[in-house]
Amino acid sequence: MMKTQGGLLSFNNFLSTSLDREVSLTFARKTMETSDLTGILFVMKIDPSIPSTPFANVCDVSYFQQEEEILFAMHSIFRIGSMKQIDGNNQLWQVDLTLTSDNDPDLHALTEQTRKDTYPHLEGWDRLGMLLIKLGQFSKAQEVYHILLDQAMTDREKAHIYHMLGMVKDGQGEYKDAIAYYAKSIAIAETILSPTDTNLAASYSAIGVAYEHMGDYSNTLSSHQKALEIHQKTLPANHPDVATSYNNIGSVYEHMGDYSNALSSHQKALEIRQKTLPFNHPDVATSYNNIGIVYNKMGDYSNALSSHRKALEIRQNTLPSNHPDLARSYNNIGIVYNKMGDYSNALTSHQKALEIRQKTLPSNHPDVANSYNNIGSVYNKMDDYSNALSSHQNALEIWQKTLPSNHPDLATSYAHIGLLHDKMGDYSKALLFLEKTLTIRQKALPPTHPAIKRVIDNIDCIKKKM
Repeated sequence: MMKTQGGLLSFNNFLSTSLDREVSLTFARKTMETSDLTGILFVMKIDPSIPSTPFANVCDVSYFQQEEEILFAMHSIFRIGSMKQIDGNNQLWQVDLTLTSDNDPDLHALTEQTRKDTYPHLEGWDRLGMLLIKLGQFSKAQEVYHILLDQAMTDREKAHIYHMLGMVKDGQGEYKDAIAYYAKSIAIAETILSPTDTNLAASYSAIGVAYEHMGDYSNTLSSHQKALEIHQKTLPANHPDVATSYNNIGSVYEHMGDYSNALSSHQKALEIRQKTLPFNHPDVATSYNNIGIVYNKMGDYSNALSSHRKALEIRQNTLPSNHPDLARSYNNIGIVYNKMGDYSNALTSHQKALEIRQKTLPSNHPDVANSYNNIGSVYNKMDDYSNALSSHQNALEIWQKTLPSNHPDLATSYAHIGLLHDKMGDYSKALLFLEKTLTIRQKALPPTHPAIKRVIDNIDCIKKKM
């Protein structure tokens, strides 16, 4: 919360407050009984002329009348003001809040953009399903779209629903199923739509993302270039969908080790988004996040950390606390801290990411494996080889169940386990795992990719030790 001062805070349930400061402090102080919790006293400034947020004095009907309770409606939104410790205690803080109105400029801009992003031309269940996907509630969205698929009457409706089910499966980490749904959608769309229809571009972009998750970068790049070609022919140069194509192409170049083109593509996407979207829009955060990833790969850790912090700040202000994109920010910040040698902050960041992912994703989701993998890398740097090996084995177990046998993430997992065995003096196991890594990387990556040279050097080094 310290990083979100001046931002917006929403309470997603009925909010019980008190006119008596000491009553509220009693509840806040209870957290001091546990060393890893922090008590917060929210002091709220309320303009009674604001009609948009209902609240009521329920003292006369409350069982505890001495608490002088004021009850606020669900989803009340406040502007975060100053923060200070209470009595110099680091476990007890006061945070000042001001109730916002409907004409709050930041809230209004974000609300309007969210309305645009959630398909205002759609109705009922369809729009609900899209919103559930935006919120990361993929299982609930899947239920909605299966119902709609059973009710679909036209090819256009079926193409749209198959596309949405592809998005659901992609979010759940079931990438083969995602590609299958997208392919069904595209097969129908290509027969009923113009070759330059933007709906077709959206399907090319979506299947490209799924191919990327599968490590199939050739099909990924081809799909995203098809989408960009349609967008450039049919949309203004600064349209958000053009930015999405640049963003997606940048991610492919990053995976292929072409960091110069990756950075250029992501910067084009960010430039468009900054011109056309609210400053706190999640897509702006995505651009900062992806630019941070490229800077990290280029060894520019200062710019990487700065970019990831910008992404995290936006996401903390606009997304639910358990949203997968927040986990991505914590994950990426942890990677940079690890590279900078700040292992304590790296481990904390990765554990935050893992906690969110374990709560919101299936237990065998590749992103859960990614968190285990990164935690293992930090333990490795801390010379805690036992915990490192355990974490990497957890990651490998998930990836072996969910990814193709030649996926780059499997290669990374084999490499980490191999290098750990090297450090632990078990050179035969180290060589076995690193040779698996080399086999995958030589099939999946360009021959000049730096990751191939690294693993060859590691293998040569181990052979000399044997």
